[in-house]
Amino acid sequence: MKLKLHRDHFLNGLTQVLNVVGTRATMPILSNVLIEAKTDGVLLTTTNLDLGIRCAIKAEVLEPGTITLPVRKLATIVKELPSLDVRLESSQKLQATLVSGGSRFKIMGLASEEYPPLPSFDEDRAFVLPQTELQKLLKLVSYAASTDESRYQMNSVFFDFSPGKLTLVATDGRRLALAAHEMAVSEKNTGKLVLPLKTVAEVERLLGQGDNVKMTFNSRQVAFSFDTKDSSNGLVDKILLVSKLIEGKYPDYNQVLPKETYQRLKLDRNLVMESIKRVALVTTEKNNSVKLKITPKNIEISGSSPDFGEAQESIGGVAYDGPEVQVAFNPQYLLDPLRSLTADEVFFEFRDELSPGIFKTLDKFLCVVMPLRLS
Repeated sequence: MKLKLHRDHFLNGLTQVLNVVGTRATMPILSNVLIEAKTDGVLLTTTNLDLGIRCAIKAEVLEPGTITLPVRKLATIVKELPSLDVRLESSQKLQATLVSGGSRFKIMGLASEEYPPLPSFDEDRAFVLPQTELQKLLKLVSYAASTDESRYQMNSVFFDFSPGKLTLVATDGRRLALAAHEMAVSEKNTGKLVLPLKTVAEVERLLGQGDNVKMTFNSRQVAFSFDTKDSSNGLVDKILLVSKLIEGKYPDYNQVLPKETYQRLKLDRNLVMESIKRVALVTTEKNNSVKLKITPKNIEISGSSPDFGEAQESIGGVAYDGPEVQVAFNPQYLLDPLRSLTADEVFFEFRDELSPGIFKTLDKFLCVVMPLRLS
């Protein structure tokens, strides 16, 4: 294998595939990147067996071939190379020579035949979405997923392709976020998948580099094929991300959605968010709650802790004419949905101090937050 590469294109490609590789790989070869030099370019592939990624980079291929090299060390070396012109050559002894300017490195590799292949599968269901739309949907819900990996069913985001729309849901048992997007989904093409949170994080990282993303999935795995803007980052065509899915049934989120709420008020999202952020400064892990006292035309937000003291903010001019209500929440659970939104106005619905609070917008988003007991 003999290649001529642009240093920045090479580094960018390695950066795209680096995150999948764990710091403690179960097999030595899983710490490596598979480099495949073909007549039309170079493919870089990494996998941890649950999640795999492949991208293409521009290169002048003088002699096709394959090798696997330690990806973290390789990326560190490429980043520090003195010249933009890089030559990479591999020998039959599984050794690669990297030359750039006055620098010359010899790096030991492993046989490419030992590298686990990315899974391939027939297109059971396939959908194309704008990357900006999927990015928006994931931002609206992913914060609500459980970070406890032992609760694997909730350590995920649920995708529900139903007739005419896609719905994303995430919950950790104390809050639930839901966002929907109208799209062409036929009756025979409906489907559901539970995407691991680690895969969600990788998808979110890769989004925004092009126009569209194609999702292809069956009952066990999913593939994301990302368009990329070639001129800006040196990637040839697409980035392919393949992941296992979480098997089993996702909790029935419809049972969590309150069937009725008695009170509803319209809020200035940014004003309320900034007020909660300031009041939360005096809370602690032990006293992690803020109180909302809602009266006609006014919301009083307060928090306190024995260690730091008290804070209180008053927001006037609120469109509300119901009875006085006091309810307490974990401040982070209020801030997360408010930060994820871009709309200036948001609606807050509630019934009493023991019932969930619900953030809603006019464009198919809601977040249900369980209250805390008032002390």
